[in-house]
Amino acid sequence: MIDAPLPRHAARRARALVLALLALLLGIFVTWHLKRFSRGTALIACALAVLPWLPLLGGLWSGRRRACLGGMLLTTPYIGYGLMEVIANPGARRYAAALVFVGFALAVALVALARLSRPAAAAPTSRTAP
Repeated sequence: MIDAPLPRHAARRARALVLALLALLLGIFVTWHLKRFSRGTALIACALAVLPWLPLLGGLWSGRRRACLGGMLLTTPYIGYGLMEVIANPGARRYAAALVFVGFALAVALVALARLSRPAAAAPTSRTAP
């Protein structure tokens, strides 16, 4: 049985979901740190959190697989940091739990986008090799 190719609108929806979740993840991180730290410290932390994503935005917008894979690697520190804060800091549990949840949802959406952006495989042939 040959799988039918997925419709292009599925890839468009996955791309929109990835970009929305990325904006939400960075928004939660920035808001949390602006409330938690002094202004200078928060700006440095926020810049260090946002800057690694900037080179990937073009690739995520176009749905390139390598950008999706790089995005999955960039998502793991947010999940780890959020998990650490959920366990260790009772005052930050709301933001930390939201960061973990959105980070995990972003990782899943990136996997889906990487799967949808795969090139179609060639149809199998019945010829044997000479």
